[in-house]
Amino acid sequence: MAESVELPSRLAILPFRNKVLLPGAFIRIRCTSQSSVKLVEQELWQREEKGLIGILPVRDAAEMASAGSVLTQGSDPGERSSKIQGGTSDAHKLEGKNQQEVFHWHKRGVAARALHLSRGVEKPSGRVTYIVVLEGLCRFSVEELNTRGIYCTAKISPLEMTKAEMEQVEQDPDFITLSRQFKSTAMDLISVFEQKHKTSGRIRVLLETVPLHKLADIFVASFEMSFEEQLSMLDSVDLKVRLSKATELVDRHLQSIRVTEKITQKVEGQLSKSQKEFLLRQQMRAIKEELGDNDDDEDDLAALERKMQGAGMPSNIWKHAQRELRRLKKMQPQQPGYNSSRVYLELLAELPWQKASEEQELDLKAAKDRLDSDHYGLVKVKQRIVEYLAVRKLKPDARGPVLCFVGPPGVGKTSLASSIAAALGRKFVRISLGGVKDEADIRGHRRTYIGSMPGRLIDGLKRVGVCNPVMLLDEIDKTGSDIRGDPASALLEVLDPEQNKTFNDHYLNVPFDLSKVVFVATANRAQPIPPPLLDRMEVIELPGYTPDEKLRIAMQHLIPRVLDQHGLTSEFLQIPEDMVKLIIQMYTREAGVRNLERNLAALARAAAVRVAEQEQTVPLNKDVDKLTSPLLENRLAEGAEMEMEVIPMGVNNHEISNTIRIASPLVVDEALLEKILGPPRFDDREAAERVATPGVSVGLVWTTFGGEVQFVEATAMVGKGELHLTGQLGDVIKESAQIALTWVRARTVDFKLAAAEDLNLLEGRDIHIHFPAGAVPKDGPSAGVTLVTALVSLFSQKSARADTAMTGEMTLRGLVLPVGGVKDKILAAHRYGIKRVILPQRNLKDLVEVPAAVLSSLEIIPVKRVEDVLEQAFEGGCPWRRHSKL
Repeated sequence: MAESVELPSRLAILPFRNKVLLPGAFIRIRCTSQSSVKLVEQELWQREEKGLIGILPVRDAAEMASAGSVLTQGSDPGERSSKIQGGTSDAHKLEGKNQQEVFHWHKRGVAARALHLSRGVEKPSGRVTYIVVLEGLCRFSVEELNTRGIYCTAKISPLEMTKAEMEQVEQDPDFITLSRQFKSTAMDLISVFEQKHKTSGRIRVLLETVPLHKLADIFVASFEMSFEEQLSMLDSVDLKVRLSKATELVDRHLQSIRVTEKITQKVEGQLSKSQKEFLLRQQMRAIKEELGDNDDDEDDLAALERKMQGAGMPSNIWKHAQRELRRLKKMQPQQPGYNSSRVYLELLAELPWQKASEEQELDLKAAKDRLDSDHYGLVKVKQRIVEYLAVRKLKPDARGPVLCFVGPPGVGKTSLASSIAAALGRKFVRISLGGVKDEADIRGHRRTYIGSMPGRLIDGLKRVGVCNPVMLLDEIDKTGSDIRGDPASALLEVLDPEQNKTFNDHYLNVPFDLSKVVFVATANRAQPIPPPLLDRMEVIELPGYTPDEKLRIAMQHLIPRVLDQHGLTSEFLQIPEDMVKLIIQMYTREAGVRNLERNLAALARAAAVRVAEQEQTVPLNKDVDKLTSPLLENRLAEGAEMEMEVIPMGVNNHEISNTIRIASPLVVDEALLEKILGPPRFDDREAAERVATPGVSVGLVWTTFGGEVQFVEATAMVGKGELHLTGQLGDVIKESAQIALTWVRARTVDFKLAAAEDLNLLEGRDIHIHFPAGAVPKDGPSAGVTLVTALVSLFSQKSARADTAMTGEMTLRGLVLPVGGVKDKILAAHRYGIKRVILPQRNLKDLVEVPAAVLSSLEIIPVKRVEDVLEQAFEGGCPWRRHSKL
């Protein structure tokens, strides 16, 4: 225990913010700031732990609510001092460079000595820190506060009584009475503590050996109390006042322990061994009974009922909800169905039964401008959207069609739906249906199942909070079906305007009106969508972009977005139009623009590396005033030990400026393009090189990623007259190959493919037809004319034209039938550098959808019969053709 010490006339001051160290108490602090480290080194470390320092409480300006005596400190450089301003509330103000901090010094403090010192060095910064264990010794009063260097010192006067004064006070009857009360209360607290923690009577020794005026500080320092109460104990210089306040605080702590024990005993008597959560519930109930506040559950249910009343439910649904609420009120929270019923009622209360977005007045010109700014090209699609908006403007309650955008990835289907929502002024919610195979994802689970939840549609409406959003059904062509049901069939009710006004979710189990929702669907292909579901939607096809459209999209949208995503500007990276064209032609042959954006992002990453490597940081300005606004911060450590971090009183806020110096922007050229993206993936000479050998022809096919150029290779070998097909082919394309071979064999003499006496082309040899890119499944009838051309080229040993591609279904009698996906196929031929396209004559009407710029660069050759195809597929026409009599 601390003995009486003789205090010097001046002490170094360590400020404690919102914390008080009382005499006889111990505290552990960690010093990390420059001022506190300097103070510990000079006052404690260099004096081999024999030095003394003063601990002075500091208040935040915001917490300064009472008028007490505080100190003020000047802010001029050099040595500054100030006198005590008794009875006033003056503030200590420190002006930093960019801010002004205000704090208040208390006029009384405690002298402390170090019981333990340890020094450490933080890595990798090398900053020195100290951990100090301090013991409070005695009170002092501050007469003058000075600042030298980076920490404060103070002229002090002791506040402890002399031995003669102590003897005189101890004879005071009031002091004797207060001493007995304090000892009695302290003894009760020690008894409770020893009984609770099963400890011996070591604490009782304190009551017999330590003087009462010191014992009061020691007991109070071990309790949790407010900062104001701590200051009140610190200011209690008079022993009678100190004992009175200490007795009050000890008694309050004792009563708190007894109330806690009473609650614990009451709970333990009602504890059920089979329910682990029951203990917590009973404790909460007992606490509420002690506080006289036992109606929280009722308040929660009342709040839920008010929320349900404000939800705007229809009358029949409100009656159903009231029945569920009455049932819930009769249940105990421990019952199994309580939580599920409550979650169900909360869902009913949160659904937007009548809450709708306030639609702004439709401005068709603004809608057109927004569509044009968000999407380049897609004239027909944007025109259809504007028509839809025009109808909504004339008849707001009109039930419009369900639009279904069908097209390859990366052409802007999802963003078009978002633009519709923005034009209508409605909220937007996206429901992903890719890979959904369970009908419950649409209709929800029945509440009888564990873990049941509403369907995605109801959940989406709950999240968006309005009953009339624009809801995007994304990837509607990728739903599946299994033993759990067919989601596509469940969507029939959703997308039917006559049925969705009473949509019944299995979890909700009451009808919900979906007629106000604007549904928009997206798909890569229309074929997988069941016909009944497809019949409920208006299909709008979004074909791929032309190279010119991709160039405009890249310059107007992609490059600015990529630069922004990588923290760059045009000052750091410049991509000329010629280089963007080169990327489109040599690196990205796709219908959309996603791979184009990825390649542009690769260039941006290379530029980001260059910028980061050339980054230079301006060093800190060290010529700053060391004494600025204080930042004092303490943290309480876990357990009985307290850890306090004292942040320096003088730390300036420096302006740190980082400047990036780049000699010149990174301008992309062909050499840099190949260095970053690698060698070109596509070559315009590929078609000429592959068709140079007889037996190869160029076809056009349609895939989920848009149109593609497909080579067909045929070769002959010694065999038994069999036909071999490879390339992951479907049944339809296999049948097309058999039809093509049969047609060629039937025209052997007409085309002079064999002598008159040898009419069997397959005599002693097999035919092998291969569709390259064998890992990609292929099917469909449109490769018929391509197969015939490859076989005629093989048997005649004459190469087909490399600049000509073709598509069309053929019959056994040689007629060329129309096919689908014409626009995508022509765009694919244009991307590939094909100059001539052989097309069924009945497909000429589909050329209206093809951009004029693409048509002007291609020669479209319409054909009716296979003979017309062969006439155009070979250089100089088909010299073996004769007029066949069919």
